[in-house]
Amino acid sequence: MAADFNINHPIRAVLFDLDGTLLDTAPDLADALNHVLQLEQRQTLSFEEIRPAVSNGAAGLMQLGFGSTLMEERSEQLRKELISFYQNNLCNKTTLFDGMNVLLDTLKQREIDWGIVTNKPSYLTDPLVAKLGLNEQTDCIISGDTTPHSKPHPEPILHACKLLNFTPNECIYIGDAQRDIEAGSRAGMRTIVAKYGYIADFDAIENWGADGSIDHPESLLNWLDENS
Repeated sequence: MAADFNINHPIRAVLFDLDGTLLDTAPDLADALNHVLQLEQRQTLSFEEIRPAVSNGAAGLMQLGFGSTLMEERSEQLRKELISFYQNNLCNKTTLFDGMNVLLDTLKQREIDWGIVTNKPSYLTDPLVAKLGLNEQTDCIISGDTTPHSKPHPEPILHACKLLNFTPNECIYIGDAQRDIEAGSRAGMRTIVAKYGYIADFDAIENWGADGSIDHPESLLNWLDENS
């Protein structure tokens, strides 16, 4: 259920999920999955098949690629190989989503802070953000291992609010997975679904309880004009 608060409360910070919301990381993660499929002499998957699973991390990619066909020990070996390959090829093809630069620049012009709250572990998040020069722009980075709990628990988002020195109802959270919307709502802030992200055809986003959705990063500016 969406958070309950004054709809006209001014927004002072925008918090983004990373994969599938702020950054288009799917091409590099698809390469990592296909790498381990090739190691097992399996048929590689198309980018279109892999893209919706990217938000579920290495475990989700392994499930997509292998299902339950591997022995547990071999599955764990390949999961580690997938992560290692990805770590060594972290930013070959990854970019900001189209229009995100305009959104981030406009937020700064409006004196609205922005931060990152992701379940991606810090040993992957930090170098990736640095490679794209975003570490010098963002006001906070919360990774999956920054706090004891990760999304859908609200703790990472509440920690971001604390670092920014804003209350949850002064922030919004944008993500492309149900756990993002659940975490933001449980933290007491408005939530937005990034429909341009890694959303599968079967995902019923209308049932996630978000306060809105956007088809393109720049659409958030219109939403802010209408709702804050």
